[in-house]
Amino acid sequence: MLKKLVDVLSGVPATIVGGAALVLSLLLSIGDIGFPVDPAWVSVVICGVPLIYLALWRLVYNKGIARISSAMLISFAMIAAIAIGDLFAAGEVAFIMAIGAILEDRTVERAQKGLRTLISLVPETARRILEGREDQVPLQNVRVGDTIRILPGECIPVDGRIAEGITSIDQSVMTGESLPVDKTAGDEVFSGTMNLYGSIDIVAGKVGKDSSIEQLIRLVKEADEKKAPIQRIADRCASWLVPAALMLAVIAYAVTGNIVRAVTILVVFCPCALVLATPTAIMAAIGQAAKNGVIIKSGEALERMGKADVIAFDKTGTLTYGKPIVSDIILTGESGEERFLSIVAAAESRSEHPLAKAFVSYCDEKGIRSAAVTSFSMEAGKGIKACIDGIEVICGNRLLMDECKADYSHAEEGIARLSEEGKAIIIVAFDGKAAGIIGFSDKLRNEAGGMLRRLSSMGVTSVLLTGDNSRSAQYMASLIGISEIRSDLLPSQKAGAIASMQEEGHVVAMIGDGVNDAPALKSADIGIAMGAMGSDIAVEAADVALMGDDVSKIPYLKWLSNAAVRTIRLSISLSLIINAIAIVLSLLGVLTPTTGALVHNAGSVFVVMIAALLYDRKFH
Repeated sequence: MLKKLVDVLSGVPATIVGGAALVLSLLLSIGDIGFPVDPAWVSVVICGVPLIYLALWRLVYNKGIARISSAMLISFAMIAAIAIGDLFAAGEVAFIMAIGAILEDRTVERAQKGLRTLISLVPETARRILEGREDQVPLQNVRVGDTIRILPGECIPVDGRIAEGITSIDQSVMTGESLPVDKTAGDEVFSGTMNLYGSIDIVAGKVGKDSSIEQLIRLVKEADEKKAPIQRIADRCASWLVPAALMLAVIAYAVTGNIVRAVTILVVFCPCALVLATPTAIMAAIGQAAKNGVIIKSGEALERMGKADVIAFDKTGTLTYGKPIVSDIILTGESGEERFLSIVAAAESRSEHPLAKAFVSYCDEKGIRSAAVTSFSMEAGKGIKACIDGIEVICGNRLLMDECKADYSHAEEGIARLSEEGKAIIIVAFDGKAAGIIGFSDKLRNEAGGMLRRLSSMGVTSVLLTGDNSRSAQYMASLIGISEIRSDLLPSQKAGAIASMQEEGHVVAMIGDGVNDAPALKSADIGIAMGAMGSDIAVEAADVALMGDDVSKIPYLKWLSNAAVRTIRLSISLSLIINAIAIVLSLLGVLTPTTGALVHNAGSVFVVMIAALLYDRKFH
C-alpha cells in the first residue's frame, strides 16, 4: 500500500502539483500575504514522502556504504528546515530532487519485446520419422538421434546433421551471412535457420536447451541481466557528502550557537544540482540525437559511448547492404558478353535463388534482352539446367558441373581468384563446356570507408566481427581499411570476442543488424543496431538504433557522447563551486534557509541551462 502511494506521489502529475504549490508559497511570502496553511506543505508531502521512503529503503536493504545516499542528506535538510519553520526551503529541496528522479527515469526506460520475437523463432513441432512413418510431434518430444524431416520453406527445429537430401539454408539468423549456404549429406544445420529449397532428413544432435536458438535466447537473457542500472553520481558522492554536511552543520551550531545557520548549511549542501547534472545533459543529448535519426535508449549508454575506445562492426547489413550483387563476369568461352548475359539471364529468370534474382536484376539494368527458354529444371543446392536457343545451359556449382560431366578446367584460374576474394560463384557451361563465371559479392556501403577513417581520427579502433568465411571477410576489410578481423563467428563467439576485448580493459561498442548480433549487442558496453532494415531483435537488444541505416552517424554519436560527458563534468564542477560559496555565506550568516534555497535553486537552473545548450550544438 505504501509503495503504491509512493509511486503515485513520484509521478509527473503529482510533482507538477507540488511545484505549483511551491511557487504559490513563494508568491505569498514575497507579497506578505497571510494564508491559513502554507502551500509549501503540499510540496513537502508530495515530494518529501517518496524521498524519505527512498532514504529508508536504501538504509535497510542496501549493503555497506551504499546505505548512505543523497536521498538521506536531502531528507535531513528537509526535516531540519521544517523543524525551524522554513517550509519553503523544505519543499524546494524535495521538489528539485523529485525533478531529478523523473528526468533520470525518462532516460533509462527500455523496451523488452525483442526477446519475445527471438523466442518465436523456435518451432513448436517437428516432423519425426520413426520406422518409416512420419509424425508431427511436439518439439519437446524430440530426442537426440531422432530423424527429423524438414520441407522447403520450413524452419529447422533442432541442431543436427543432414542424413539425406540436398538444399540451401538461410542461416543468417545464426551467422549473419547474406547468401544462402548450400548443404548436402553430412553437413551440419542449426535450429532457427530456414530450409529454402530441397527436402532434407536430419539426425538430431542438440535438442531443447542445448540447441543453437535456445542458446542464443539464453545469451541475450544473461547479457541483459549483467547490466546493472546506472548509479547516480550524487549517490557515489553521498558516502562523504552526508557525514561532511552533518559535521559542518554541528560545528556551525557549536561555534555560532545559531540553529538557523546550521540548517542553512544542510539546505545549501544538498546535491540537487549534482543530481540534475547527469539526467538533464543526457536528455538534451538524446533529444539532439533523435533529431538526427539516432535513437539512444538510455543515459548510461550515452555515458559509456563517450568512453568507448573500440567499435566492433558486423559486416553483412552493417558495413555492406546485405544483398548480393554481380561483381565479376569472366568469359571463358567463345560467346560475346551480351550473348552470354542474354542466355544466362533467360535461364536464371526461372529460378527463385537469391543469386539468380541478383543476376537477372543486373541484366535488366544493362538492358539485356533474355532469350527464349525451351526447358528448365532446378537441382536443389547445385544449380539449374535449361535449353535456350538450342543450347544446353548449365548454371551452378562444381557438384552440378561434375554430375553433368561438363568441362570447366579452363575456368579454374578464374574460379580460384573469385574464391580467394570470398565471392559466391556461378559456373556457366554451354553444351558441356564452361562459357563463363559469374562472381557475386555483398555491396559495400558508400559511406563506410569515410566513417572508419573519421573514427580513427577520434582515437577509436575498429574491429570486424563476422560469421562470413575468412576470405570474404579479408577481402571486404581490405576495401575499407579495417586491419583487425575475426571471422567464422557464431553468435556466442561474437559475444566471446567482445568479452575478451573488455577483459583487456577496452570499452567496446558493437554495431550490427541481425538476430545473430543480439548477444554481442547485449554483451558490449554499448550496442548499436541498424534500425531501418535491422531485425526487431537487434534493435530491441541494442542501446542505440540508427533509424536511417546510415553508418556515417557513428562518428556523430561518438562526438555527441563525448560532448555529453564533458557537459556533465562541467555541470558537476560548477555545482560544487556554487555549493562551496553558498556554504561560506551560510557560515557568515549572509544566507538564511529560504535565501539559501533560492541560491541553491539558481544553481540547479544554471545546470539545466548548460545542458540545454547541448541540444543545439552542431557537429562538424
